Amino acid sequence: MELLGTEVKSVRAGKISLAEGYVSARADPPALMLHSVHIAEYPPAGKAVQHEPVRVRKLLAHRKEIVKLAEQVKRGGFTIVPLKVYFKNGRAKLLVGLGTGRKAADKRQAIAAREMKRDMDRAMHKRR
Repeated sequence: MELLGTEVKSVRAGKISLAEGYVSARADPPALMLHSVHIAEYPPAGKAVQHEPVRVRKLLAHRKEIVKLAEQVKRGGFTIVPLKVYFKNGRAKLLVGLGTGRKAADKRQAIAAREMKRDMDRAMHKRR
């Protein structure tokens, strides 16, 4: 990942949220961009040199990897999501995964299962 100095210090302190993040990929020119990831400001640095907490960050990868990911996303149904940030040899690395969205039937099943669990929890709570 391409990070600024205050971003690196914040990431080392664990002040990063990947929850709403996603990665966009394009094949020509090859590039991976990280969107909607929040890296908190680093207070000891002062206001003059602070970074923007949520900004688009460039990810560094081999051209073949970028093109392969871009083709899978373009083909349809796939999204590249950030899974984990770690350090290796002093460099911040981002583990990404390829995910698919739920189908309409899967969504209905998930909602039904959640409702059943909620009803069971309610019934168990009333018994006490």
